Amino acid sequence: MGCEADSFEDDLADLGSAEDFLDYFGIPYDARVVQVNRLHILQRYHDYLAKQEAGKTPEYAAWRGWLLRAYEDFVGSSAQQEKVFAVFQKADGSSFVPLSSVTK
Repeated sequence: MGCEADSFEDDLADLGSAEDFLDYFGIPYDARVVQVNRLHILQRYHDYLAKQEAGKTPEYAAWRGWLLRAYEDFVGSSAQQEKVFAVFQKADGSSFVPLSSVTK
């Protein structure tokens, strides 16, 4: 890994919030969207990054693109619609518990 990649990884390690990531990558954002969905945006971003090739050196442009995509997923949608976390996935019709399983 070159010095430039090390610096990029060091920069990423210092980021702590969705706003920090968006500011670092120069992505304009609506604070109201981020305020309501910050954890969902970061989780979606993580999910997008996890789908990339393992061991691949992080690249600013690619990581910025995935963050932009994660943010935009929530601009015209909601956490309930996007179902990033398991609680929303389970709430989509699979919350039925038969009475027999409760009484045993």
